[in-house]
Amino acid sequence: MKFSLVAALVVVLAVAYGTEAGSVVKRDAETDLEKLTQLINDMSASITGATQDMVEKVKALEVTNTAQTYIEDSRAQIQPLVDKVQAEAAKLQEQVKPFIANIEDQIKPLTDNFQAQVRPLTDNFQAQVQPLTDMMEKFFQQVMDQTKALLPPSKA
Repeated sequence: MKFSLVAALVVVLAVAYGTEAGSVVKRDAETDLEKLTQLINDMSASITGATQDMVEKVKALEVTNTAQTYIEDSRAQIQPLVDKVQAEAAKLQEQVKPFIANIEDQIKPLTDNFQAQVRPLTDNFQAQVQPLTDMMEKFFQQVMDQTKALLPPSKA
């Protein structure tokens, strides 16, 4: 369609040029021919550039459409598999729940018994260590106080 518009434009220009050539007597035919040739070359280059741009845009659009179609087709093929895996995972989870509950029921008395046995030991250990930690705190505080006493007074 663009080519036919360009061809019509060239015909109109040629007719206009022909009518104008008849009215002007001293016009240089060679210069006019060069101008017309240059005009046609410029129009041809412009049309070629526009056509190449349009072809590139169409190719890019085709690539985008092809990629989108591929993604949608892949999604359609994978979705049933995903649904099946999710359903199987839900079934497995339901099957494992009683097993896990049974294990928790069996381990709970053991952990409660372990805590009951360890609690007095940790309380006893803490009771024995607490005086030592208090004594060490006092010792470090005395060392700090003595160190501060040895420092020269600050000039503030």
